[in-house]
Amino acid sequence: MSNISNREGQQVPSVTFRTRADGDWVDVTSDELFSGRTVVVFALPGAFTPTCSSTHLPRYNELAPVFRENGVDEIVCISVNDAFVMDAWGEQQEAENVRLIPDGNGEFSEGMGMLVDKSDLGFGKRSWRYSMLVKNGVIEKMFIEPDVPGDPFEVSDADTMLNYINPNARKPQAISMITKPGCPFCAKAKEMLRERGMDFEEVVLGRDATIRSVRAMTGHETVPQIFVEGDYIGGSEALEAWLQQREQAAA
Repeated sequence: MSNISNREGQQVPSVTFRTRADGDWVDVTSDELFSGRTVVVFALPGAFTPTCSSTHLPRYNELAPVFRENGVDEIVCISVNDAFVMDAWGEQQEAENVRLIPDGNGEFSEGMGMLVDKSDLGFGKRSWRYSMLVKNGVIEKMFIEPDVPGDPFEVSDADTMLNYINPNARKPQAISMITKPGCPFCAKAKEMLRERGMDFEEVVLGRDATIRSVRAMTGHETVPQIFVEGDYIGGSEALEAWLQQREQAAA
């Protein structure tokens, strides 16, 4: 850990990443990623690992539209994994708003001074967890996880980076909707949200949940059932009323 240091004001390492696209090998250089662009980078110990999969990547993916609204051209996730692993992880995570870059040989991580030994976990050399804002290849800001045992996750998260870029950025509300295929009321509810550009997560009966789950959470057996930021809204009519109230309050 002694080699880890803040590199704000310095150029990012010049390396060539070996990536996969449409079944072929595609070389991507640091210059292609960073030259003339504003890029948010977050690096993590490994694809498919718990914190990376449950929190780190999903939140950057969720907030990607807000980052774009605030001048970020691309969000890049870097991990010391091979291209096949990174592609498989991306497919599993459905992280279409984040570009996953494999640092297979650890060259970029080493150049950043972020390559650490995780042999105790059977990982070998991996990247320490951090995030950074890069403008035209120069590191403007870094958030480096503290030097403590384990895999700390305190400062390299998407919200911390977004708050640095714009403390007043408007973040999307977390909306979940329980639906079932062929349900016209579900279709209506989804359309109401899409018309307003409001993103939502869909929980599908028979695939992601059972009617027993719906009854346990809402006391009802009908769908859709909508939740916003942990608050239970109800069905499609309740959603319509909630949206109208929200728009009236904003007027």
